[in-house]
Amino acid sequence: MAEEYDREADRELFAQTLAEIERYRMPFGKYGPKNYPPRGVPIYDLPLEYLVWFQQKGYPKGRLGELLEIICHAKRGGADIIFDVMRARAGGRTNLRPKKKREWKSGDAD
Repeated sequence: MAEEYDREADRELFAQTLAEIERYRMPFGKYGPKNYPPRGVPIYDLPLEYLVWFQQKGYPKGRLGELLEIICHAKRGGADIIFDVMRARAGGRTNLRPKKKREWKSGDAD
């Protein structure tokens, strides 16, 4: 009976953690609101290389650091697919490539 309760509590905690991951946006840095307005990149779309950098240098303090660590472990383990439902609800994967400035020239130059 206690083991069954523990599993149910674990499921609830896991669901709450996934809901937090879905809501969280990167609040600072390269993928923060300054470069990706208005709120920054969803943390589940951060590149693995960026998460590994945090792993080496140290995650931010608090809940953000805990969530980034969870995402890093999931992505390193090949489980990035668990974030696909979140991406679908958000309209797709966040484009992290810089926007190119395009110049259009007409063939009629005077």
